[in-house]
Amino acid sequence: MLIRPFGAAAALLLLATTAAHAAEPSGCDKFKWDIARERAALTASDRRKLDSGGDLAALPASGVLLTLRPLAEAKLPTPPERAPKDGSFAGVTRLTAAPRAGIYTVSLSTAAWIDLVQDGRILKPIAFSGATDCDGIRKTVKYELAAQPFTLQISGAPQAEISIAILPAE
Repeated sequence: MLIRPFGAAAALLLLATTAAHAAEPSGCDKFKWDIARERAALTASDRRKLDSGGDLAALPASGVLLTLRPLAEAKLPTPPERAPKDGSFAGVTRLTAAPRAGIYTVSLSTAAWIDLVQDGRILKPIAFSGATDCDGIRKTVKYELAAQPFTLQISGAPQAEISIAILPAE
């Protein structure tokens, strides 16, 4: 009789694991839109290095290599919308010069949570795409931005450095 509960638990665990892997496609061709420009920005040799808390005066043409901190030390101005895992890293940067209004992609080199804050509120993404096993890029998210400064918060990152690209959508 004890075998049945363990068998059921094992079956549920297998289903949950299979469902989790099914939700995350693998390979660069699995993104919902062309990511060549974002991937190039994230892997460019001229990426600007920036410590968490630093400001950007304008959107860089290539990516930014952001140094993150343990969550307790990151001093995020807005609590993340998703609770980060213990032991993960977080960081923040502000774009102080207003971009033109429009749709932008925020892309990351590795898995992490993105909170884009503008005018005191966390913006909701209008589209998301991600895939594992694609060198240089893990996820890309589209947001509609107003022509005013914004804050980008990263949380839940597995390591203390992440490449970020913020580009106008094409």
